[in-house]
Amino acid sequence: MSDEEIKVHPLTNNATEAWEQISKTQRQIKIQYKAPKTENADPNKVRVVCMSDTHSLNHYFKFPIPNGDIFIHAGDFTACGKLDEVISFNNWLENLPHKHKLVIAGNHELSFDPAFNDPLTAEKGVSRSNGLLDEIPTLGHSREVLKKAATTEHVRKYLTNCTYLEDSGVELYGIKFWGTPWQPEFCRWAFNLPRGQEILDKWKLIPSDTDILITHTPPVGYGDMTASKIRAGCVELLSTIQKRVKPKYVIYGHIHEAYGVRSDGRSVFINASTCDINYKPDNLPIVFDITIKKP
Repeated sequence: MSDEEIKVHPLTNNATEAWEQISKTQRQIKIQYKAPKTENADPNKVRVVCMSDTHSLNHYFKFPIPNGDIFIHAGDFTACGKLDEVISFNNWLENLPHKHKLVIAGNHELSFDPAFNDPLTAEKGVSRSNGLLDEIPTLGHSREVLKKAATTEHVRKYLTNCTYLEDSGVELYGIKFWGTPWQPEFCRWAFNLPRGQEILDKWKLIPSDTDILITHTPPVGYGDMTASKIRAGCVELLSTIQKRVKPKYVIYGHIHEAYGVRSDGRSVFINASTCDINYKPDNLPIVFDITIKKP
């Protein structure tokens, strides 16, 4: 199916109601995840280790990080994107044994979103924030801390121990990865976009031959239920995944309380949020093996 055939869902602004309609034609499988007990000994497979939403709490983990070939972090690796948080995360990455490390930003990485620290971008009227730091919710942080974090320039250069993906991809072992940080408007923090056409335009950038898709937001219906029983996932992301891209795996976080593994019978959906709803980093990394693509 082409991009042009994927339309904005008429209920896109109410993800909960949209899912009630969409779910009637869905085959959703909740997978009882069990971590592999042995090292990957199959030369035809690579091991992928997934985490998300660690929120600068990586020094408080009560579990070891499993070894593997590829480490993926699906965003919110800081509390608000402060420079010292980014440097600390980068230092932590350096000590991980994985040969390849892929990272995307989430809504907490304020310093990574040019709408907050690029005057030219803000002046163009970027709808997700308009650069109005005085109006975003503080979420427990002081206004001064948020402003200092959000206006940090050139912060990406401090992520030297990983491949940072932002509407971009990389191919490893013949497997094609794509990473994108956007999510439907959520507290008006980083990489927020209105539901509907504006966020669908970002999903149109995802190549159709993507094998593993890394987003920060869940698609609607697959690991997006909040504690208040409201769905926070993106309707257009689900349409893009199921109708056009059809990846083998989709890895994300964002909604801490919806941690776990699900499937629609074609793609495996992994909410890898490390922190739970109380911001305790107790959820284990999710690990899987994928067959190497032969040239």
